[in-house]
Amino acid sequence: MNFFMPVKLYTGSGCLAKEQALFQTFGKRCLIVTGLHAAEKSGALNDVTELLRQGNIEFFVFNGIHQNPSVDSCIQAGTAARENSADFIIGIGGGSAMDAAKAAAVFAANPELDENGFYSQQWPKHPIPVFLVGTTAGTGSEVTKVSVLTDSRHRKHSIKDDRLFAAASFGDSRYTLELPLSITLSTGVDVLAHCAESYFSKKADEISRGFAIRGIQLLFEPLLAAAEGGILTPQQRERLYQASIFGGLAINTTSTCFPHNVGYFLTERYRIPHGFACAEFLPDLLRYEEESDPAYTGAFLRETGISKDALLMLIRKCLPEHTISLTEQEILDLLPRWENNGSVNNTRGAVDSTFIKQILKDKYLKKGESS
Repeated sequence: MNFFMPVKLYTGSGCLAKEQALFQTFGKRCLIVTGLHAAEKSGALNDVTELLRQGNIEFFVFNGIHQNPSVDSCIQAGTAARENSADFIIGIGGGSAMDAAKAAAVFAANPELDENGFYSQQWPKHPIPVFLVGTTAGTGSEVTKVSVLTDSRHRKHSIKDDRLFAAASFGDSRYTLELPLSITLSTGVDVLAHCAESYFSKKADEISRGFAIRGIQLLFEPLLAAAEGGILTPQQRERLYQASIFGGLAINTTSTCFPHNVGYFLTERYRIPHGFACAEFLPDLLRYEEESDPAYTGAFLRETGISKDALLMLIRKCLPEHTISLTEQEILDLLPRWENNGSVNNTRGAVDSTFIKQILKDKYLKKGESS
């Protein structure tokens, strides 16, 4: 069993206010990294800035982070941190803002870095400290060493580095109460993907499987209620947030499997939100694993207490309709990105680009094309 997660994690209602003195131990100036509106609408931005004022900490806000954040926007945020002599960064938002805050901390400490230097992880200086405040129940970025960014070619890549762990993270589900249904569903199925993919990772162990199972157990009922159009109670929102943390703890140990990486092209080309893009391939993972190792898959279903049909039904209810179609040549052109790919190779069994090609043909091949 292997586990390492050196983040001070605080959850529950009012957890920020209870730990506000922590910020003062890291300096007197900070940069807040957010998206355009979500941090403010959730109430998290106001709570953070009020606590900083009470602690006499000067702050500056960089709100130029969009979904699937670009490396360039993170360079801009890092530059803003450096120009304002920030001692630390606070990332407020969903996975995009939190991942961007981690990257901005790298660029703040290493002004000479460009995109290639960031992805090669050749960072002369350690990133400046980062705090994270989550406002969605999805990515689990609060507890991972992962940052997923979009490069100058509009391709998504994830990097993993122990230097990307936050100094502390805060998870108050009150900030998720007013999330639109589409974001609740997309981030929710992202959690489901994290948990399922972690369980079927070649790196899975007793600890990570425990996190994955607990995440799915917490997630299933409130996510199904949301998928059926229900208005979630604060208790259900709390369960979703807890599930998100368990999913993050799971993939921090194991990384993800092929649904995550294959889903990237749907986000890049068709702007399908990340969680939906990953969940598109979750049924393929479950069916493949059941065929290749029925005993292991049976244990997964027994431990969650949820049948395969129920999981497939949940995914189906969450996913929006789309009309994506690809020619055979377009599918072939995509395949090189999954040759020797870490997430593909991380999947239990013998998954490869040939396997993925068949999945893409089954799902998206245009009518009239050969199969």
